[in-house]
Amino acid sequence: MQYGTEEIPAAVTVLNPAWRVLDGEVRKNNAELKSLRQLQPNVGLTQPLSEAVVRQYEQLQGELRERIEQIQPPLNQLKLRRTQTPRQIPVQELPKADRFTRLRTERKYFLDTIQMIAYRAETSIASSVREKLKRSDDARALLRQVHHTEADLIPDPEAKTLTVCLHHLTQAAHDTAVRYLCEELTATETVFPGTDLRLVYKLGSA
Repeated sequence: MQYGTEEIPAAVTVLNPAWRVLDGEVRKNNAELKSLRQLQPNVGLTQPLSEAVVRQYEQLQGELRERIEQIQPPLNQLKLRRTQTPRQIPVQELPKADRFTRLRTERKYFLDTIQMIAYRAETSIASSVREKLKRSDDARALLRQVHHTEADLIPDPEAKTLTVCLHHLTQAAHDTAVRYLCEELTATETVFPGTDLRLVYKLGSA
C-alpha cells in the first residue's frame, strides 16, 4: 500500500458552497427576526404612567417595528435565492478553491480492515483483563499502558519458542492482570508468523 489521493468520481454530489452560504445568512436573519418579535410583547408600559413613560414605550416599539421591517425584505430575498440555488451539486461543479481529493479507495479499505481487526483483538483481550480488575472500565487504559511498555524478545530455536518478556507496570494490581493475560495468550499456542516459534508471554525477567 502507498500514500496517495485520487479524484472523486464525477457522479458524486456534495453540498453546494453557495447554498451553504445562503442558508447561513437565512438562519442568521431568522434568528434576529425571532429575537425582535419576542421582544415586542415584553416591552410594556411601566407604572405609574406619565407622558415620558408613554413616549419611551412608543419609541421602543417603533424601533422594534422599524428593525423588523428592515430585516424582512432582505430575508425574503435570501430565502428566494436559497430556493433557486441547488443544495447538492456534482463534485466537478465545485469552485476550484473548494475542490478536494480523497484517500485512494484501496488504501482506505485496507487501513479500515486493519483497524477493525486490531479493535476486535483489543476488545477480546480487554474482556480477559477485566476478570482481574476491580474497575472493568480500566481494561483499555491498562492495555494502552502495556502497548507502550518495553519488552524483551528471546527466541529459542531448539525449544521452538519466542518468549515475550514484558517489563513490570507501575501498580501491583496491574501486574496481576497482565500476568493473567500472559497466561491466557500463551495458552493459545500462537506461532509467530513466518516462523515455527511458538509465542510465550511472561511478565518480568525470563
